[in-house]
Amino acid sequence: MARNFPPDLVQAQREWTRTYDALAAEPFRTVLRRRLQLLSSRIARHPYWSAAAGRSSADRTELRRQARAAEQHEKRHAA
Repeated sequence: MARNFPPDLVQAQREWTRTYDALAAEPFRTVLRRRLQLLSSRIARHPYWSAAAGRSSADRTELRRQARAAEQHEKRHAA
């Protein structure tokens, strides 16, 4: 079942993915590691998780899936 995540939570996950990819390309960038930690905290502490009926790994997987889909959609329409 697809969840309706708040747009700011999906956006934070999109930023997390971009930062993770950038860090993979340049692994010794402290600024990227700090950004990744900040985004991880922002995602984990988002009010959605306390209001939702539990926080399963399936929910986190669905959040990542939706963030990737939004990113791909944006790339297709930017071309």
